Amino acid sequence: MEHVHPIQPLYTDEKGTPRFKANAIVRFLLAAGPIDMNRLAIMDFSDEDRQQFAQLIGYSLSGYSELSYVSDDAFGIAAHMRDNPNESQDKATAEYMASELHDLRGALRDPMARLFGMHPDDLGGRS
Repeated sequence: MEHVHPIQPLYTDEKGTPRFKANAIVRFLLAAGPIDMNRLAIMDFSDEDRQQFAQLIGYSLSGYSELSYVSDDAFGIAAHMRDNPNESQDKATAEYMASELHDLRGALRDPMARLFGMHPDDLGGRS
């Protein structure tokens, strides 16, 4: 999975909600311009651009997770960055993906053992 755009920094607002740091210029243009969120919604933009736009306008992390164009990976990496604020996006991405692979390996352990007629412990490694 490749992120075309960087993930905006996250902070906790005065209500305790994890939120992306908004870009003041983007917020101004959205508020002052003739184009609103409804018009943007029907325009032809990539999911990656829409993901970054949601970050740039200061979406909450939980609201971000509910947007149809936000992938599970994009949300997972952002959540990892919230939990590990001193990590780079590259390190957060690597750690998130390693965690996903670990979980997948654990989930596949029993079905693969059944498929090959083996006991799960005979597959080698640990989940």
